Amino acid sequence: MSEIVASDDCRIHYEVAGAGEPVVLIPGLGGDGRFWEPVAAHLADRFRLIMVDHRGAGRSDRPPGPYTIARIAADVLEIMDAEGCESAHLVGHSTGGTVVQTIALDAPLRARRIVISGSWPGPDARFRALFRARLALLEAEQAEIYQAFTHVLGYDADWIDAHEAELEAAVARAPQGLAPLDVAAARIRMLLEFDRSADIAGIRAPTLVIGARDDEMTLFRQSELLAAAIPGARLAELSGGHFYPRTRASQMAALLAGFLGEGCG
Repeated sequence: MSEIVASDDCRIHYEVAGAGEPVVLIPGLGGDGRFWEPVAAHLADRFRLIMVDHRGAGRSDRPPGPYTIARIAADVLEIMDAEGCESAHLVGHSTGGTVVQTIALDAPLRARRIVISGSWPGPDARFRALFRARLALLEAEQAEIYQAFTHVLGYDADWIDAHEAELEAAVARAPQGLAPLDVAAARIRMLLEFDRSADIAGIRAPTLVIGARDDEMTLFRQSELLAAAIPGARLAELSGGHFYPRTRASQMAALLAGFLGEGCG
């Protein structure tokens, strides 16, 4: 277990596992680096994995704000500095994918190869409608409904059937896990404000874009838009709902190992 004190005095938690070329794993809106543990189990024998908790989530501090994707990207770069990584491969899922885009555009020398998974270049009308609805649940202090809604949108039906008790327990913990709710709400607002769609053609790092056809949180069309806009980007398709890095961990790890391994040596 490691942490840094960021340049604005916020404590940011992260974990390091394995050995080899550095790979920074950035989770989605839940913001807890443990999201990556099923994937990391398949990769730690080949890469040095740095799994980040976002500010405002996981085991990091939860200051009142402000919250922006650019600030989270700065936190990742400060973690890389602390770990002696002048550059690293960057992997981000969902919100983590927006962080990867930001680093690849604004600090390109820090990004070796990048993977943008289940993410988007900027909000469209459907995205705004969905995330405003999620925001409204938090503003109404309906943490349990918010969490249940996240599960329905995030997991495929088979996974929900097989993990019903586990997911019900997560819903019961939601008021504590999401607290303070005004911070969770601020983190959703930062997603509604993020838009690099006009910039992403400027990404020069070798890029793999991953999406899932059955992802109801971030539609596969968003991955298609990213792959079409980023020069030379490859597009890979998985299944398993929005949280496919957990529901299809071995398949996700195989994609990462193959793509990132091309940049090793």
